[in-house]
Amino acid sequence: MKIQIIIGANTIEGMLYDNPTARDFTARLPMTMELKDYAGKEKIYTFSNKLSLEKAPSGSEGMTGDITYYAPWGNLAIFYKDHGYASGLVPLGRIENVSKLEELCRASCQVTIEQPSD
Repeated sequence: MKIQIIIGANTIEGMLYDNPTARDFTARLPMTMELKDYAGKEKIYTFSNKLSLEKAPSGSEGMTGDITYYAPWGNLAIFYKDHGYASGLVPLGRIENVSKLEELCRASCQVTIEQPSD
């Protein structure tokens, strides 16, 4: 499923995988949130209600461009630098222009994540 991350007047394209956790996230869209920088590698947002972990892997690699859900903390994590394996990290999808995310969203930024209207 295609998504777009809107930062001000800029749009970053992405896609979500077809898994129960990603479907739970999709059901919450559109969402406006404050992304904050974490560890100089990822942008994160903590959900008020956790996402489904049905059929989720025990962990995965956090690679540049990955959209993930970190189950232990209940947060969305979008990686702009490689992180490596993390227990509880569930793949949700990918963004296409990682450098644009890093450029437009320095320390923190407000974004809207939604499905394209087309």
